[in-house]
Amino acid sequence: MKNLITVEDLIIKSVEELDEEKVIRLASKALKAGMEPLFLLDLIKEGVKRVGKLYEDQKYFIADLIMAGLIFKEVLELEEMKVQFRRRNSKILGRVIVGTVKGDLHDIGKDIFKGLMEVNGFEAVDLGVDVSKEVFAQGVIKYKPDIVGLSGVLTSTIDSMKEIVDTLVDAGVRNDVKIILGGSHLTKEACDYIGADCYANDASAGVKLCKQMLGKI
Repeated sequence: MKNLITVEDLIIKSVEELDEEKVIRLASKALKAGMEPLFLLDLIKEGVKRVGKLYEDQKYFIADLIMAGLIFKEVLELEEMKVQFRRRNSKILGRVIVGTVKGDLHDIGKDIFKGLMEVNGFEAVDLGVDVSKEVFAQGVIKYKPDIVGLSGVLTSTIDSMKEIVDTLVDAGVRNDVKIILGGSHLTKEACDYIGADCYANDASAGVKLCKQMLGKI
C-alpha cells in the first residue's frame, strides 16, 4: 500500500510540475501494473487542478494550463486508455454538445466526459475551450442536441455558465435541451443560480445523470 500511495503522489506531483516525460512513464507503468484507467485519470485531474490553482494564484501562466492539457492527452493516447474509451454500445442514445466555457482553457474534465458519453452510446460534439455564449447558442441551433454540457474548472466560470444559459433562454432554445454542468467546484446552489438541470463533480456521475435525464436508465 505504501508503494501505491507513493506512485499516486508521484503522478499528481509530476503533473503539477508539468513533467510530461515523467507523467507518461509513471502512468504507463501504473496501468501495466493493474491500475484502473479511470482511477489514473482522477490522479491526473488532481494534478491539473493544482496547476489551475497555481494559475489562479498567478504563479503559472496560460501556457502552463495548455501544457497540462497536452500531458492529459498524451496519457489518453496510451493503449490501455484507448481501450477504456472505445465505444461499447452501437445504439445512439442521444446527442450532446460539450465545451469549456468562456474564460477557462481546461479541457481534461470535458474530454473525459465526452469520451465516457461516447462509450455509453451518445453522439458527442466538442465545441472546444474558452467557448462563448454565442457559440453555445449556435451549437444548439445547428446540432439540435438533447443535452448541453458546460465544463469549467475555475471558480470564475460560474458567471460564464449563467450567461450561456441566459443566452439560450433569450434565443428561445433553453427548453429544447437539458443542461448539465461539470466541475469540481460546483454545488447545488451554483446549479440553481446558473439555471441548469443538474451538475456533476466527476465525469462518471455526469454520464449517469445524462442517462437519467433522457430516461435511459
